[in-house]
Amino acid sequence: MDVQFIASVSVITPDPVASRQLYMEALGLPLERMDGEYFASERIEGAKHFGVWPLAQAAHACFGTSDWPTDRPVPQFSLEFELADADAVAQGAAELQARGFRLLHGARTEPWGQTVARLQTLEGLIVGLSYAPWFH
Repeated sequence: MDVQFIASVSVITPDPVASRQLYMEALGLPLERMDGEYFASERIEGAKHFGVWPLAQAAHACFGTSDWPTDRPVPQFSLEFELADADAVAQGAAELQARGFRLLHGARTEPWGQTVARLQTLEGLIVGLSYAPWFH
């Protein structure tokens, strides 16, 4: 697998409004509404993408429901590693599975054009393999 860079870092929050008070108001980050209650920016130096991701949206992205499964640790953070193209995401997902890692979902293309496969780490973090065409 050839990771090219860290594509995205997102805080996962059960209370998006309270979390945005820290990141937007106190820290002054230029976060903008992207989708529903998801606020993010691609204009913070040193980061390709930083977001405040509501837990309900993370649950929907991973499981198709707004509730996080009770048999899994509630994530607090998401980290996505950028690969060369959409095929590399599928190949990387297959490689992780072959090494015994259980994916939350395999490679798929989201409505906004990003191809991503995700797993949850032992620490509870969501880690994604990603291909976002606008980063290339």
